[in-house]
Formats: sequence, structure tokens, C-alpha cells
Amino acid sequence: MKPSKIAYKPVGFALGALSGMIAGAAFKQTWKLIEGEGDAPDALDEDRPWGQIILAAAVQGAIFAVVKAAVERSGAQATRRVTGTWPA
Repeated sequence: MKPSKIAYKPVGFALGALSGMIAGAAFKQTWKLIEGEGDAPDALDEDRPWGQIILAAAVQGAIFAVVKAAVERSGAQATRRVTGTWPA
């Protein structure tokens, strides 16, 4: 295993947790803009219509994917600056 990959492992775990917190906060704010409500619907919320459930899931998935990609890419670039090689 390359040294850069070993160095990236703990960084990757920390970045994963950070990206989850960032994405969660971004989704909450985005949902307030979309629906004007405080909480997004849960899949098991029987009082919410299907369209609202599916929209919330799609928006949440998109936000989480974008934030995860941006944070992981930034972490990989930082690892390359420190170790001189890409962590993949």
C-alpha cells in the first residue's frame, strides 16, 4: 500500500464525518427554501404525499453526493501536497 494511501485513511474518515455534517446542514437550509417547512419528510411519514417524500430524497441525495465529492477531492489534493502522491 502506498504511503499516501495510508496517510489518507484517517483523513478520509474525518472528512467523511465532516462532509456528513456539512451536507446535513445544507440540506436543512435547502429544504426550508423549497418547502418553507422546518423538517424534511421522512419516508415513513404517513401525513406527507409521495411527491414530497421523493423530492426530499432526491434533493438530499444530490446535496450529499456533491458535498462528499468536493470534500474527498479536497482531502486527496491536500494529501498529495503533503506526501507528493495521489492517495488512490
